[in-house]
Amino acid sequence: MALVQVRNVDKVFRRDSEEITVFKGLAIDIAEGEFLALMGPSGSGKTTLLNMLAGLDQPTTGSIEIAGENIAAMKRRRLAEWRATNVGFIFQLYNLIPVLTALQNVELPLLLTRLSRRERRERAVTALRIVGLEDRSDHFPRQLSGGQEQRTGIARAIVTDPRLILADEPTGDLDAKAAAEILDLLQRLNRDFGKTVIMVTHDPNAAERAGRTLHLEKGVLLEAVRS
Repeated sequence: MALVQVRNVDKVFRRDSEEITVFKGLAIDIAEGEFLALMGPSGSGKTTLLNMLAGLDQPTTGSIEIAGENIAAMKRRRLAEWRATNVGFIFQLYNLIPVLTALQNVELPLLLTRLSRRERRERAVTALRIVGLEDRSDHFPRQLSGGQEQRTGIARAIVTDPRLILADEPTGDLDAKAAAEILDLLQRLNRDFGKTVIMVTHDPNAAERAGRTLHLEKGVLLEAVRS
């Protein structure tokens, strides 16, 4: 069953009188529980597509349905509510707040919910436990390694129990060992917790961890052939 359905999406950026077309008639289905890698050269639109799937950017025309809801047609407030409970975003550069502990950083998305303080804390602790950082909950980002910072970012992404995890170059700033640990974790979230994972990456080794790879070339998605 398709969790994500993108249909006839055009995306045009306007700069003064100039129009830059990123996508024209883009279509894609992503199954629930799939681990998909998106590859392509810089400027091909990978991050733009990820942002549209997160509701952070809107298509110029077309529809993006996630779990049967057309997020491209949602009003801003409804979209923010939808995103807070359905999407977890993982960034290349972690985007942790330096004056907050790991636990406080993970708890941040829950401030938009109606959970009590105790419930928020319990969920944040559970998320840190899943990524193997329960013993670092009181550490500030500067006291963590790059891999630990990214695992904190992943804990923040999963703390709301989202259906969809979007990862933008999650290993791009890590050494090989830390990158492998992050990819192991993403595979575990997909395999053991049933999360749908969409990962943008330039690294063929990272893409090999996904169940399917699509290459984005000049606004067109091409299925990768695996040996």
